[in-house]
Amino acid sequence: MDSTSPEPSLYTVKAVFILDNDGNRLLSKYYDPELYPSMKEQKTFESNIFNKTHKADNEIAFLEGMTIVYKSSIDLFFYVAGSAQENELMLMSVLNCLFESLSQILRKNVERRCLLDNMEGVLLVVDEIIDGGVILESDPQQVLQKVNYRADDNPLSEHSVAQVLQSAKEQIKWSILK
Repeated sequence: MDSTSPEPSLYTVKAVFILDNDGNRLLSKYYDPELYPSMKEQKTFESNIFNKTHKADNEIAFLEGMTIVYKSSIDLFFYVAGSAQENELMLMSVLNCLFESLSQILRKNVERRCLLDNMEGVLLVVDEIIDGGVILESDPQQVLQKVNYRADDNPLSEHSVAQVLQSAKEQIKWSILK
């Protein structure tokens, strides 16, 4: 094997981030702490990528020694970054899995407002696909099954006061009876 080629590694993804159509960060996860250690460096990197890609009609970019695959939808830009030697198809499979999973969670309405309204589900999806830079899953159906997230589930804030009081009464009753 050539001595100049890097050792194979499971840590393929260096960063995942989602920007809006103005280049503002909505979500970001950096998996290599030495890559861009400060928030300022991360935002500068994201700004450089956005400026290079927001008008382009490609799916891949090379910038600052990184391989970046990206996709846009309505008013969002999705990015997955890896090292310069990383296989673009691997990064693209992560990007496609992320996009398809979010499309299912957001009911095909992949836009800024819906993404922000369902941020907990978005974070769960990202965590199921990538852990510490290691790709765990690339099948959107498996991700959705693991996350088991439904956008129509009522969060506590949407329960009526009567439902919350009834639940509290039940819990108090059972704690007293123990």
